[in-house]
Formats: sequence, structure tokens, C-alpha cells
Amino acid sequence: MTIMQKCYWLIASLGNILSVFFYFNSSGILPVFFLILTITYTAIGYYDIYYSKHTLNRLYPVVAYIRYFLESYRVEIQQYFIANDTEERPFNREQRSLVYQRAKNVRDTIAFGTQRNVLEENYLSLWHSMHPKEVTDSAKKICFGGPDCTQPYNASYLNISAMSFGSLSANAIEALNLGALKAGCFHNTGEGGVSPYHLKHGGDIVWQIGSGFFGCRDDEGNFNPDSFAKMANKPQIKMVEIKLSQGAKPGHGGVLPAAKITDEIAQIRHIPKGRDCVSPAINPECTTPKALLNFIVKLRELSGGKPIGFKLCIGNPVEFLGLCKAMLETGISPDFITVDGSEGGTGAAPIEFSNRLGMASLEGISFVDNALTGIGLRENIKIIGSGITASSFDLLSKIVLGADTVNAARTMMMSIGCIQTRHCNTNACPTGIATQDPIRSKAINIAEKSERVKNFHHNTLESFYELVGSMGLDDPAKLMPQMLKRRTPYGLLMSTGSLVGPLEKGDLLSEANQHAPWKDWWQQANSDHFFADDIYVLSPAEVRIKRQS
Repeated sequence: MTIMQKCYWLIASLGNILSVFFYFNSSGILPVFFLILTITYTAIGYYDIYYSKHTLNRLYPVVAYIRYFLESYRVEIQQYFIANDTEERPFNREQRSLVYQRAKNVRDTIAFGTQRNVLEENYLSLWHSMHPKEVTDSAKKICFGGPDCTQPYNASYLNISAMSFGSLSANAIEALNLGALKAGCFHNTGEGGVSPYHLKHGGDIVWQIGSGFFGCRDDEGNFNPDSFAKMANKPQIKMVEIKLSQGAKPGHGGVLPAAKITDEIAQIRHIPKGRDCVSPAINPECTTPKALLNFIVKLRELSGGKPIGFKLCIGNPVEFLGLCKAMLETGISPDFITVDGSEGGTGAAPIEFSNRLGMASLEGISFVDNALTGIGLRENIKIIGSGITASSFDLLSKIVLGADTVNAARTMMMSIGCIQTRHCNTNACPTGIATQDPIRSKAINIAEKSERVKNFHHNTLESFYELVGSMGLDDPAKLMPQMLKRRTPYGLLMSTGSLVGPLEKGDLLSEANQHAPWKDWWQQANSDHFFADDIYVLSPAEVRIKRQS
């Protein structure tokens, strides 16, 4: 018998004796309460010692529940009482406070200097100009639409990233879409399909088509061109995005827990209730580079010529370059590419996928920008950067490295009340945003929260334009990678680029201009299939030879 078990028996015995004594020798409610308390304590401890499945309960009867109670509030205790303003992940207190302040339209300045160590390794910064300028109004929109697009779309520099109805509540979706209408930006639906809540207020929509084809699938889960065309031709749908992968879990299909699947969601997605909704890891219509491009052509025709693009988190560079080769061979190209970062997002993901797969946002954006430049198609294809975007500097750093516009998800959630409890995958979101609990979600005031979205969007862009002007530029399109500075281990500030050297227009098409590792990647790239397919047809002996070489 452990010391704690002995203590339990001692306390239980003495407590019961004293409670019985007081009960028969005193009057009032206090002896009754004490008797009930000791009997409860005895019963719980007896169960823990002899019947509990938990080792801690057997060894530390009753007391173990104190640990469980404190542990259940660990995140909140850490967030409110222990962590400083700059050390939390994925968003620290400084970032969250900035979002809340700008969403509420209150003072967002700081006093007494920065809390950051500006001399630390890898610290990012900008060099300002002695001749600041103002960004012109004509430079505040980006036109989406390549040569084959007949319905181009002018987008804001900051937009609402992909978050599905199902992952988010109906009121949250409404607040975001009404906010998008007021802010003049677009609202990405996420792979869950276009719901009535996306359409109710008239905000511009980018319809994301995932591997489950939610909103445009038949009874067997295959793509249904008729249902797609019916929705895609609505005036509110401005662009269509094919989801190949996302930063939270590249190589893994989307997951909507069964607890979140209501009758309404099942009807919108055309899926059964009672079990998790798991999308395939690969889009059935996009199994090869050329198949993806042909699917783009198909969607463009069905939508009446609207901009069509795709979203991915960059992994093996060879695969993306194989796609670039397919663009050159077929003459087909997307109107835009959304580059998600491995920093993750709102989607629930296995920890190994979230922590270890994919390129970070800035690296991925730089790589895609260089690859498209290297094949001479950059002018026709817009790049949307996605990843952590809490401040105007986050926005600017993505545009500096090659993005044309930026999508934000989690900070848009914060603008309508998210407090980063990280319960998005449990249906127990305390703010009513990432849950299908009707009681919690009804607490979201749609009109009020939509104003917060508009304020955050407006104030972040105003700060962004001021930053651009402070660098001596009147147009964000003039931003260049060398303008972003990174602190080296030796204390110097060096221009930031990709992990590899930058490319000039057409470099990949001329062997004389290719250099490692671009040359090696380009030679390995295949327009007929993704590189990973090669690995699975090799014998173990051939794999060992490849590794040795």
C-alpha cells in the first residue's frame, strides 16, 4: 500500500467517524454537509483504488483528480499567467493583441520601444527610405485572370482564407462574409462547399473544390459537372480554387469530425452522418500534372471563363517543376496559385504532418515565384500567399518574396472573437466560432463581428500601405525580395531570398542559365506524372542504388 493510499484510508476513517459524531450531536446543515462530503470522498477513493483503470487514481486516490483538473486548464494558465508577449505559438500575445485592437478600431501603438531582440539570428526587418511616398489608389487592387480568362476579378491585397462551413459555425461564416462585403475583399469557402451562409450577405466568394468535391459531387463522390456549373455561374462566385493540399496537413485529406456533422452539413456536402468525413489525400481529377491542367480547362469552361487556380503546400520541388513542364507542353496554365505554408492553419491535423511536412510559407512563395519566372509564365499567373498573417509586416513579407495577394484565416477568426484555445477539432470551441453547438454559435453577433472583420482588414492594409510608402515606393508591386533583410549568424543584415538562388525570366528553358539545384530538379521533373510515382514502381534494390547515387 502506497503512502497516499494509507493517507486516504486514514482521512476517510477519521472523516467518517467525526462526521457521524457531529451528525448525531449537533444541529443545523453543517453536520449534514460534512457527512455527505466524507461519504463522497470515501466512495470515490474506494472506487479509485479497486476499480479505476488509471494508474494515478489507484496510487493517488481522489488527489489525482486535482492534477486532472489543473491539466484541463493548462493552456489557459500558460496563456494568461506564464507566457510573455512574444513566446507563444502559433500566435503570441503581441500578435493577438494587435489583431484585437485593429478589429475593435482602438489604439494599436506601443510605447517605450520594441520587446523584440532586433539583433537575434534570422530576425527579419526592412530598410526605410529618406523619401517616403504614398501608395496610389490605382495600385490597391490586383487583377486575377490569365489570357484564357474571360471574367477577370480585381482582388484586395488581403483576403479571407479557406474555412469551411462545418469547421466553422453558420454565424461565423455569415460574419466573415458580411465582413468581406464591407471590406471589399473575397471570402474563400474552404473545401466544405458553398453554403447558404456564404451567399446570404453577398460578399465576393472564391469557391474551393477539394478532393471530396463537396457541393459538386454525385452519389458515388465523383465530380458532377452539372451541379458545379449551376453554382459556379452565380455572380457572387468570383473565382474557383482546386485544393491539392493545405499547410496544416500536406499529404493528408481534410477531416470533419462526426460530432460536427449536422443534418444541414450532410445535405450541403452530400455525405452521410454518424462518421468522420475524411477527404481523399489526392484529388481524383488531378492525379498527374496534365490531368490537373485539363481539369482547370474544364472548370474554366463550366464556370463561364472565371479565374481558376489551385492551392497547395510545396513539398518536393521536382513535382512542382513537373507541373511547370506540363504548362509549357500543353499551353494550359492556371490563373492563380495559392501557396500555403507548413505553419498550418485552422484545419485539424495529425501532429507529425503539421510539424514535419512541407515548406514554410515564405520559402514556398519564393520557390513558386522563381519557378514561374524561370519558365516565362509569371506575368500570366498570380500567386496568393497563405500562412501566419497578423500584421502588415507579415503581409508585406509574403508580397516581397513573390505573392501578389495574401489570404488570412486564423487572424480573421480572431477578429470575430477567437481566443486561440486550440479546440477547433473538438466541437467545443468556447467562442462559438469553430463549433456546431447551436447555443455557443448563436452568441456571435453577426452585424457586430462583421464590423470587426472590416476594421481589421482596413487597418492592416492602411499600415501595409504606410510600410510600403516608408520604403520609398508608391506601388506594392514594386517590392523586391532583396528589400527584406535577415540577420545572419555573424550579425550582418542580408537580403532574403529563397533557399536557392533566384531565377531570371526563362532561365529554366536555357541550359546555359541553369544552376544547381534548379538544374537537377528540372532534369528530374516529368510532365506526365508526379515524381513520387517513380518511387513506388522501383524495387527495393533500385531504391538502394538511387540512395547511394
